[in-house]
Parts: sequence; C-alpha cells; structure tokens
Amino acid sequence: MLVGDSSYQTVWMEGHSVKMIDQNALPFNFQIHECLSYWDTCMAITDMTVRGAGAIGAAAAFAMAQAFLEAPETDRELFIDDARDEIEGTRPTARNLFFAVEKVYQAGQISTENAKIEAQRIALQDIENCKAIGEYGNKLIKNHARILTHCNAGWLAFVDYGSALSPIYVAKKQGKEVFVYVDETRPRGQGAKLTAWELMQEGVPFTIIVDSVAASLMMQQKIDMVIVGADRIARNGDVANKIGTLDRAILAQSFGIPFYVAAPTTTFDMDCKSGKSIIIEERSQDEVLYQDGLDANGNIVKIMVCAPGSTAYNPAFDVTPAKYITGIITEKGIVKAHHQSIASFLKTTEDE
Repeated sequence: MLVGDSSYQTVWMEGHSVKMIDQNALPFNFQIHECLSYWDTCMAITDMTVRGAGAIGAAAAFAMAQAFLEAPETDRELFIDDARDEIEGTRPTARNLFFAVEKVYQAGQISTENAKIEAQRIALQDIENCKAIGEYGNKLIKNHARILTHCNAGWLAFVDYGSALSPIYVAKKQGKEVFVYVDETRPRGQGAKLTAWELMQEGVPFTIIVDSVAASLMMQQKIDMVIVGADRIARNGDVANKIGTLDRAILAQSFGIPFYVAAPTTTFDMDCKSGKSIIIEERSQDEVLYQDGLDANGNIVKIMVCAPGSTAYNPAFDVTPAKYITGIITEKGIVKAHHQSIASFLKTTEDE
C-alpha cells in the first residue's frame, strides 16, 4: 500500500518486535505502533490497534512467534501454551487468527526460528491471496459500477491489498470508472474512518453514507453490487462479518442486487457446520455510548453521544445465511455459498 510516497504493510515483524499501522489513530493521524512482546501484540489485537481478518491473523502469527522467542528455559512449554491461549482469546470470531496461531505453534515445535519463518510466510501468503482476490473480483465489476461496502476490508484489514476493496483497486487500475458508497459502519466507524481514508489514498471516488441509507439507495437503483469481507465462513456457506452485514444482504436480495463476500480460503472453517456454531464477540458498550473525533484545536477527544445513564448492546459481528450470498470471491476463484460447492472447491484447490 502507498501512504503518500511511502510503501507500507499493515503489520510486520522486525527482530523481536511487531510493528503495525495504528488504526485507532486513523484517519486523523498516521503513526506506527510497536509491540515489544507477545502480550503487547495481544493488546493491540484486543483494542483494535490492528483489525481486519487478515491483519489479525498476521498479527496473531507474529505474536505466537514472539512467544517462542520470549519463552524461558524453565517451564518453556507451559509458557508457550499459556501464550497461545491468550492470543486465541483476543478476538474469538476471527477464523484467520486461529488458523495462523496453529500454523506457527506447530512450526515452533521444530524450532523458534521455524516459528518466525512460518509467521512471515503467513503474512506474505496473505498478500498474495488478496492480490489474487482482486483479480478474480475485478471480473465481476462493470465499468461505471456503483458499489456498496460495509466495514473495512481493504489493505488495512489485511497485510496488503485487502479483500472486498482489492477488486475495486484492480478495476480502477484497469481504467474502469467505479464509485463506492461507504457505509459508516457503526459503532466504531470503520467505513467512515478507514475505508474512506484508504479510498482517498487510492484516488477512488466515494461518498460516506449513514448505515440506514442503503435501502433507499437500492430502491432508487443507485447500487449495482455489494462487496463485503468476512471474519469466518462456516462449512455450509454462512458468513460471520461486521455487524450490519446481514442487513445489507437481506436488502440486496430484496432488490435483486448481487451480494458478494470476498475472503481468502484461510477464512473458511470446515469444522464449523453452520453460522449457528460461530461465537459472536460482544464488545464494550462504551463503543456505542462514546465516539472519538477532532476538536477545534485538532486534538482527538472522546465524547458521550447517548443519553447519560444508558446501557448498550454491542455485538461485533452478525451471521449472514448462505442463501443471501451470490458468491464468495477467494484467491482461487469464485465459489457458491453452499456446503457441497465449498467442499468440492476446497478439495479441488488442495489437490492442485
């Protein structure tokens, strides 16, 4: 990704440290956050300094590698196993996190150096996967397409390129005219803050909309397709993604608009029978009750935006049943959101 004239990844490892773009500081400030220990990296995942399926996976992989680097000679295995539990407890819905931790944990059984190499491999593979998602997804985008997004699934959500935004970036580079309607994505505003910031960096025309505007735009035939990301995809094709995704999918089907999910195959969880088995993370009610913004002096401040004394329910994700999904764009092609299609697709790609 380019930020100004410089190229960045969302998250990377230098020596024993994990570095990442601080997504909590965006879009007002661009700064790099450094995690000196696996616990620091855990905290960065939990407080959403790093967020998004692929970026969480890569950060978790690096955290697991850090744990091997930090483990003492005495009770080494216990330290590493406890670290694994803590890393996996940071964001329970994100499939990429568990996939990455398992890979690095197994690699670390050979050697600590092997754990570091595997973590780096996972990050590099994430980049290649997202690049391929962009190529496949671009084929679905017609010139002058008007596309609705939800949350952020751009390069900030992965190590680079992104999932849902990757096809849009490829389409623009190929000369297609595209316009993006960016859901603000309450309560944390990932669309208004992160997707909008990314699209500005890439020079893609867009406008931010209140989450509840989508139905009106669809009824006016101003949206041609919807592309969202995913945090976990069940065996039957049900998809867990940022809260509000289910609303978009139901609306899209009602108005006859294609609804696509973009995700690497590492997001598929074949041990998860359906969306009913997906654990939905519930986050602090303060994310609903308070908002961050800039004051007149350019300082980031937190203010209450709800009636004092109120409580709030804040699930981070919802589950979209497969029947609402037109197709899933992966790094290996586009697959129908159906158990038999997914099983056959994954088996075929594994055999290649």
